[in-house]
Amino acid sequence: MTRIAFWLALATIAYTYVGFPLLVLIRAALRPRPIRAASEATGEPSVSIVLAAHNEAGAIAARLDNLLALDYPADRIETIVASDGSDDSTVEIARRYSGRGVRVLDLGRVGKAEALNTAVATANGEIVVFTDANTTFEPSALRALVRPFADPEVGGTAGDQRYLPASGAIDAGAGERSYWDFDRRVKLAESAAGSTVAATGAIYAIRRELFEPVITGVTDDFITSTAVVAQGRRLVFVPDATAWEPVAGSNRLEYGRKVRIMSRGLRGVAARRALLDPRRTGFYAVQLASHKVLRRLMAVPLLVLAGASVLLAASAPFYLLAALGAAALTGLGAVGLAAPRSRLGRHRLAALPAFFLLVNVASLHALWNLLSGRRIERWEPRRAPRPDVPAGLDEPDPVTAGTSR
Repeated sequence: MTRIAFWLALATIAYTYVGFPLLVLIRAALRPRPIRAASEATGEPSVSIVLAAHNEAGAIAARLDNLLALDYPADRIETIVASDGSDDSTVEIARRYSGRGVRVLDLGRVGKAEALNTAVATANGEIVVFTDANTTFEPSALRALVRPFADPEVGGTAGDQRYLPASGAIDAGAGERSYWDFDRRVKLAESAAGSTVAATGAIYAIRRELFEPVITGVTDDFITSTAVVAQGRRLVFVPDATAWEPVAGSNRLEYGRKVRIMSRGLRGVAARRALLDPRRTGFYAVQLASHKVLRRLMAVPLLVLAGASVLLAASAPFYLLAALGAAALTGLGAVGLAAPRSRLGRHRLAALPAFFLLVNVASLHALWNLLSGRRIERWEPRRAPRPDVPAGLDEPDPVTAGTSR
C-alpha cells in the first residue's frame, strides 16, 4: 500500500509539473488558433480603466500619472478610481486628476468586490481594464492589451505581470521570477490554442458586456476573467502588455499574500466548478483542473511522496534517494527562508527551494481555510518602505487579518 501511495503521488507530481506543460505545448503546436489582427478600420475602442483602492495615498498619484502617460488616445480612455472606504488622503489626491479623465467614487468600506461592481456599473468604455494601485504599466501596455479585441471571438485579454527586484524577500533572486517565467510559457501555449486559464489582477481586460458581478470571498481577477470563458469567448494572453509590481518585502508578507490568494482562488474554482466539465469547455477543463486545482494542492502528494519514501528507504536504493532528495530540498528551502539575505539564501540553489517550500506550506494553509470555512474577504494594506519603487506593498498582516467565517 505504501508503494502504491508513493507511485501515485509521484505520477501526480510528474503530470502537474512536467506532463501538463508538455501537453499544452504539443496542443499549441498541433492546433493553433491565430487571433485576428487589428486593422486601421478597427480603430481604438473606448476603454474604462478600473482601479479599486483602500488607503492608497502613498501610491495613487504615481499610479494615475502612469495611466495618463499611456500610449493611447486620451479621448478614448476614462479612469475610474473606486475608493473602498479610504480614510487617508486617497480620495483627495485622486480628485486632483478629475479634469484629466479621472472619475473618483468615494464609497464606504464595502469591500473590493462591491467597489469593482460599482465602478463597472458606471463605466462607459467598450473595454474594461482592471489593474491595481501598486502596478506600473509600460507605455505601450494598454494598446497591446486592447489589440486582440479586433477578433470577435476574443472576450478578454490577460497581460504579462512582471516583478521588480526586491531586497530581503526570498524571490529577490530566482524564486518568484523563475516561477513566472515558467508560468508565462504555459500561458502563451494555452492561449495559442484557445484560452489561457485566468488573468492576473495587475493587468487584464474584458468586453464590458461580459462582466459579471464579483462575489465576495473569491479572487476577483479569476472570477471576472473566467466569466469570459463561461460565456463562450476566448481569454488570450498578451505578452506585450507588460505591468510591473513589487514583490513582498519579507517572507512573512509574501506568505500572507500567498495564503490569501490561494484561499480565495480555491473558492473561486468552486464557484466556477461548471468550467471543470470537459463536455462544456473541452480542453479548458483540463487546464483549469491542472493549473488551479492540482498545482495549488501539490503539497498533498508531495507530503505523501516524502513520507512514503522514508518508510520505504530501507527496501530499495531508489526510495532512499527519494527520501534524501526530499530532505535536501526542504533543508535548502529552510535556509532560503531563514536567511534570505545571506550569500546562500540569495543563491538560486536555495532561492528556488525556498519559494517552492513557502508556496506549498501556504497552499496547505489555504486548503485548511477552505475546509474549515474560513473566508478572507477584507484586509488592511501594509506598506513596506521600498526605495527602489514608488508604490508599496498591499499585504495583510498577519495572515488572518480581515478574515471572517
